[in-house]
Amino acid sequence: MNRERSQAIFSRAKQLMPGGVNSPARAFGAVGGEPIVMDHAAGAYLYDVDGNRYIDYIGSWGPMILGHAHPAVVEALREAAGRGTSFGAPTEAENRLA
Repeated sequence: MNRERSQAIFSRAKQLMPGGVNSPARAFGAVGGEPIVMDHAAGAYLYDVDGNRYIDYIGSWGPMILGHAHPAVVEALREAAGRGTSFGAPTEAENRLA
């Protein structure tokens, strides 16, 4: 399995962030090896920067019950972002989410 780009990106990340990651769970240090750098995902699959495909058995640790990039979720995100991304004030959407 080719992982050259993942390794190069992780090497650069270690110069920019402590441990090269923004979460201890992504470091792989406790289990050995280096993280795989992901490029995109769709449905049940993850694709790394080297073109390898993986089944996401973990579902992004829980929140991806509809799979990655589900069309209804993507459309809802587009619609919400089109109304603004941060208001610093209450919104009716908070009530719907609660």
